[in-house]
Amino acid sequence: MRLRPRQKLFVERSLSALGPRDNTLGIAPTGAGKTIMLSAVTGERIGDSAAKACVLAHRDELTAQNREKFARVNPDVTTSVLDASTKSWAGQVTFAMVPTLAREANLAAMPRLDLLVIDEAHHAAAASYRRIIDRVRDANPDARIFGVTATPNRGDRKGLRAVFDNVADQVRLGELIASGHLVPPRTFVIDVGVQEELKAVRQTASDFDMGEVAEIMDRAPITEEVVRHWREKAGDRQTVVFCSTVAHAAHVAEAFNAADIPTGLIHGDLPGEERRKILAAFEKGDIRVITNVAVLTEGWDHPPTSCVVLLRPSSYKSTMIQMVGRGLRTVDPEEHPGVVKTDCVVLDFGTSSLTHGTLEQDVDLDGKSGTCEAPSKTCPACQAEIPLAARECPICGEALVDPDEDVSESLEGTLGGALSGFLMTEVDLLKRSSFEWVDLFGTEDALLATGFSAWGGVFWLDVLWYAIGGARGAQPQLLGVGERSVCLAQADDWLNDHESDESAFKTRGWLTQPATEKQLQYLSPEARSDYGLTRYKASALMTFGFNKRAIRGLILSAAPTAREAA
Repeated sequence: MRLRPRQKLFVERSLSALGPRDNTLGIAPTGAGKTIMLSAVTGERIGDSAAKACVLAHRDELTAQNREKFARVNPDVTTSVLDASTKSWAGQVTFAMVPTLAREANLAAMPRLDLLVIDEAHHAAAASYRRIIDRVRDANPDARIFGVTATPNRGDRKGLRAVFDNVADQVRLGELIASGHLVPPRTFVIDVGVQEELKAVRQTASDFDMGEVAEIMDRAPITEEVVRHWREKAGDRQTVVFCSTVAHAAHVAEAFNAADIPTGLIHGDLPGEERRKILAAFEKGDIRVITNVAVLTEGWDHPPTSCVVLLRPSSYKSTMIQMVGRGLRTVDPEEHPGVVKTDCVVLDFGTSSLTHGTLEQDVDLDGKSGTCEAPSKTCPACQAEIPLAARECPICGEALVDPDEDVSESLEGTLGGALSGFLMTEVDLLKRSSFEWVDLFGTEDALLATGFSAWGGVFWLDVLWYAIGGARGAQPQLLGVGERSVCLAQADDWLNDHESDESAFKTRGWLTQPATEKQLQYLSPEARSDYGLTRYKASALMTFGFNKRAIRGLILSAAPTAREAA
């Protein structure tokens, strides 16, 4: 498989930082391909040497997922597992569960490591992680520590400075939205007359006092407004609601159910079996809305979710981004047939958007160079080297914007309406892709790229785009339905998954050579009359011709249900 261009840059910057330094942190949100990048950095760092590495995770499913994806990126590197049931260091890279490895007997058996990789690295300040890190450093002072996380700022305000003193790279939400790997948020800040009260809420060590927030927000008239605005702006979208307290979440769920909108409630004290049952009902579509209290902020994803309701403020911008992020994933039509998702409606009844600005204000798509050297600055509080565009230090949480900056001024006149501050600087995959995309008929409604083993295409029909992928020995399949940028990203990722660097021949000289006589035999008279026809475009047209019936069938079978779902 191949990495996306942005993933390659992340890997280059991480390796560059690990050269002169003994540690670095990489930040990448959901949708960036964090595990793929982590695997590429690990494989490149240990190379063909006898070096040993360990990849840490805190949950069984993450350990298995990391190992499986690592093997796709580094098929020639041996791996082993250390968890509750298996304890092996036989592989060049060992995937370890933190609770297991942190035990003294297991630490004593740990070999000398050259690289320690920490997934979900915002946990690295915890005592169990520190025991592992300290033992690695004691055995090998030259060992490198590489961490990856989507959310570096911890709720307990414990900085990561003791482990990491720099950030190699930060992939931002806006980049992934612009490249089609996430859907854009469509944010509504809705003033129900309590914003001044919310601004006065006391802030605790970890967040705002949610008891005080509940006293303000958990009122029947406000909850009625929430249901009314949801009907008006979200329709019947699958929705996750973030509340302040369990009682607040229960009252909101009651109000939705009373309005004949099937709704479930999730909270931390709910038995695991009951929680799984409610989430399964939501995923099946039996319930449309799910209310929760700090349970679904991270570690849970249901891609068809396309509305997020914020009924609580957040002192950390990263917490707001986590909550909104539950609705930004794109949809795989094979997993969720008939579902079309082009954006995510965010209904903010609190002050998060006013406090932190829109999600996109924290994004600077032009602030990065094209080399492996990332523009950086020094945090005045902890002296960590961090990305130039950061508005909050990923290491210690220091705010790096003027505290007197009036964010609400930029939102003037938009309360109750869609925020217009999103700058969609489109990263055009036709240019960024490692593959050459062909406009098959000169009408820009059918684009196709092909490699040695696979091909990908995007096709327009009745206001929607359809991504189709094919591979040698396999039937073509539907990859995505929706916006052009999302479909292009899905088709490009299909090619990256099925091709190697050798087959990404966008810049090869023979691409511009004239079509061969053998190729012309398979093309229509119209195509043969194009005297500027290149060998590559002829190949793309032939691929389309051979697969036209399958492509048409996939689009037409998805189109009726897709239109209904939209």
